[in-house]
Amino acid sequence: MKLKEKIDKIILASQSVVRQKILLDHNINCDVVPSKLDEEPIKEKLIINNIDPDEISQNLASLKAKKVSNKFFDRLVLGADSVINLNGELISKPTNRKQAMEILKKLNGKIHHLISSVSIFKNGKEVWKYTDKASLTMKNFTNDQLEKYLSKISDRDLYAYNVYQIEGEGRQLFQKIEGDENTVMGLPVSKIKEYINSLKC
Repeated sequence: MKLKEKIDKIILASQSVVRQKILLDHNINCDVVPSKLDEEPIKEKLIINNIDPDEISQNLASLKAKKVSNKFFDRLVLGADSVINLNGELISKPTNRKQAMEILKKLNGKIHHLISSVSIFKNGKEVWKYTDKASLTMKNFTNDQLEKYLSKISDRDLYAYNVYQIEGEGRQLFQKIEGDENTVMGLPVSKIKEYINSLKC
């Protein structure tokens, strides 16, 4: 079988240990080169322009991949971004425990959507992109119960996995999870594999 394109390693334009682990667990070798994109000003501008959360997530994933792709000739670069959509309100990852608690209070007893987008660039041009969405229904908790939950989560895990870890303590937060668990963790890896495998056919 003649290869359409030789794939050795992709470049992951993220410092997320979670996304790196998902790729490795699915036998996708990667080099890690964080994009160091200043997301907040971009996100704020998109929100002001009434861009919906799906598009915001996809735009950020694409910008991360593009920034790194411009530095690496002839390599596939994967960018990714995840956001929470609560009835149209965009909720980003917390930067401290006070913010984490406020996010949990907002999500408490409600249905929200976790949006994960990915983009692959090569030589500064986008060659593939995909956005997936999972629906999560959070149980009702008292503030004390939420504080107790947060106390069990290390800083490293809290900021890596957003405010919940569905593969660990966080599963107890939810009444229902509909969608791909890898999407909830920030990377719809099955679609990434499909694209990479299509290059080898």
